[in-house]
Amino acid sequence: MTENIDNNSKANLKDDHDLNHGTCLCHDHCHDHDHKHEHNHEHSGRWEPYVGVAISMALLIAGLILDHFHDFMTNTIWAKPLWYFVAIIPVGFPVVKEAIEGVAQKDYFNELTLMSIACIGAFCIGEYAEAVGVMLFYCIGENLQDLAVGKAARDISKLLEIKADKARVIINGEAIIKKPEDVEVGDIIEVYPGERVPLDGKMLSQEGGMFDTSALTGESVPREIDKDEEVMAGMISTGSTVRLQVTNPLSESAVSRILDLVKNAQAKKAKSEVFIRKFARIYTPVVTLMAFLVVVVPFFISMLHPFHYVFSEWLYRALVFLVISCPCALVISVPLSYFAGIGAASRKGVLFKGGNFLETIRNINVIAFDKTGTLTTGKFNIEKVVASSDIEPDKMISLMAAGESQSSHPLAKAIVNYANLKGLRLPSPTFMKEISGKGTNATIEGHSILVGNLKLLESKNISYPAELKDNPSTIVALAVDGIFAGYVVLSDMPKADSKATVSDLHKLGIEKVVMLSGDRKEIVARYASKLGIKEGLGELMPQDKADYVEKIAKSPGKKIAFVGDGINDAPVLAISNVGVAMGGLGSDAAIESADVVIQTDKPSRLVTAIKIGRFTHKIVIENIVGALIIKVAILTLGVLGLASLWAAVFADVGVTMLAVLNSMRIFWKKY
Repeated sequence: MTENIDNNSKANLKDDHDLNHGTCLCHDHCHDHDHKHEHNHEHSGRWEPYVGVAISMALLIAGLILDHFHDFMTNTIWAKPLWYFVAIIPVGFPVVKEAIEGVAQKDYFNELTLMSIACIGAFCIGEYAEAVGVMLFYCIGENLQDLAVGKAARDISKLLEIKADKARVIINGEAIIKKPEDVEVGDIIEVYPGERVPLDGKMLSQEGGMFDTSALTGESVPREIDKDEEVMAGMISTGSTVRLQVTNPLSESAVSRILDLVKNAQAKKAKSEVFIRKFARIYTPVVTLMAFLVVVVPFFISMLHPFHYVFSEWLYRALVFLVISCPCALVISVPLSYFAGIGAASRKGVLFKGGNFLETIRNINVIAFDKTGTLTTGKFNIEKVVASSDIEPDKMISLMAAGESQSSHPLAKAIVNYANLKGLRLPSPTFMKEISGKGTNATIEGHSILVGNLKLLESKNISYPAELKDNPSTIVALAVDGIFAGYVVLSDMPKADSKATVSDLHKLGIEKVVMLSGDRKEIVARYASKLGIKEGLGELMPQDKADYVEKIAKSPGKKIAFVGDGINDAPVLAISNVGVAMGGLGSDAAIESADVVIQTDKPSRLVTAIKIGRFTHKIVIENIVGALIIKVAILTLGVLGLASLWAAVFADVGVTMLAVLNSMRIFWKKY
């Protein structure tokens, strides 16, 4: 089963990799033909496209040089066409092959067909170097995208690390090791401290247990699960050994549901067609028909109104028309614009996995953030110290830190770090015991010390201020010799730029910003309010987040981006219109499932990413409109016989260079 899921994930990611290169015309076309023109560059074929381009370019340059040696190229009638025919094979053969396959599948008019006709036409009129150049420039433009983004998606098999590979089943009082898929509902399993829970189950242990649930919910604090409560596969036991009664088979466990969500979400990614692809569907048949009419119409006119009609002359004009109409400028400038956008974003610490995501992010009008590790640092700090009148605050902190000094709990570490930063002396405990899910009990300087949550005080019948009961904050209290001595409030601190990010997103016209988290509702609401977010939803499982995001993604006129960092966020990142992962501290699974990675872990870079996406789109439109205006003008001159083939080539290169220079503005602009 593991192997099957992994292979399916690979297959879906391969599809997604092709989607990520949607701005490249050939990549788009290949989707319609079973991906026969691969650009994964994996294993032995990794460098093949670049080798072919290099060979063709070398032969073209050599041919142009040899053209000056007339004895070689003209005295032997077959030398010149043969030389350029060999030069065009590495770049032209794959394109012509796909054009033929497209025709066989009734896809008669696409940019590959136009390229092929123009190339063959150039050969027919003896412009061999131009024929090679047409295909060469096309392939260079196509490969720009690959050079920009590298490998767009990798195998997400690391998600499988949240699956336990064995289960300890208790049979007749003995522990038998089985594969999780072989365990049946109702079986009793045992999980040791530090082990990952292999299957969903009901807690049987009388005292319950503490579990690290970050892989599933993203919660930063271990969760206490009491007897008869549900424990889900993927959680890690952090307390004592516990026993569970299996409630779901492996195929229906929490881990399997996450894996399925990622797999299905990758498959559900919409095929985002960029404008140039749609335009080519109209442009290609129109110019092909017009080229045909350039030859035919004058012939019929000559029959009605006699004039000297020379077939070879009008055929030459038609072929010049085709060569001029070849969309080299668009083919190069459009991917180059996205290349520049991706490069500019990369310099700002934002990695786009494909030009189509750079395009999509400009239309985002709803943004959902995960909390812990995304808008917050994921590290706890003491926010408030409240000591009773019988003890000094520093003394209270030193006792708490001493009592927690041997605990590995994140809250305990935060208290110890706080005491160390203040330079407080920590007395050594003569006795210390960790109470699972509650705190610690220690003997320090002859006093009985209790450090932990309010449940710990209640279990020892120690009274504390009533207002603490309803306090939504994370509280750690201290009791000395059975008497309440004070408490500290700990919080996961927001990142320095989180609040400004929310404000800037609203300034950009983002309609809605929401926080989605697995933390308690009260905590999420408090953080949302602090950051200026109007809606904060807590206690969400991965499928809850996915349902919320998918609902918005399917709403008319809504485009949602989800920003997260944990393994639990992987399904939501994959299913959103644009998934954004924190790349500095984020999990590998989240990074690989995302469409955009913020390498600096600064949420403000999301604002930068949207600005770059919008400016890149502006440049793309300028390149397309500008190229078309110039093309139409030169095409008209070509039909009238006022533009030669070389003039057309020069004009086409000029348009391309203008588009390239315009694309470079993306690099130069300050965001």
